Amino acid sequence: MASMTLNSLKQLVKAMLDTPGFDRVLSKVNILSASPGKLVCEMRVEEEHTNRGGTLHGGLTATLVDVISTVAILNTERAAPGVSVDMNITYMSAAKIGEDVLITAQVLKQGRTLAFASVDLTNKATGKIIAQGRHTKHLGSS
Repeated sequence: MASMTLNSLKQLVKAMLDTPGFDRVLSKVNILSASPGKLVCEMRVEEEHTNRGGTLHGGLTATLVDVISTVAILNTERAAPGVSVDMNITYMSAAKIGEDVLITAQVLKQGRTLAFASVDLTNKATGKIIAQGRHTKHLGSS
């Protein structure tokens, strides 16, 4: 299977958000661009995305790393979503209500059974890094 068009990826994410599950927390994420193994999205931080300190919640950041990297992995020749085997996030600065966050996922390597991706969350206005995540997924046997 070849990589998907931008419109196809948007439809895929919309279908994920239209189901009764946790992924609905990502309803404010907009896909800006896509190429094979890469996805760039943005999201404005709103009150529903924040912790008690009024900044982007770490759990939502982890969910962004998980889901956006998975969509990037889906947008490869193999197009397998896989299952998570390892994920880590380094939190470097806060994102406040009203700030736009760019989420850039890149597939680093895809082997026979594993895929490795990185995700950077940056402040759209300043370019300052908010968080960086790494995600490893088991793709099953090919």
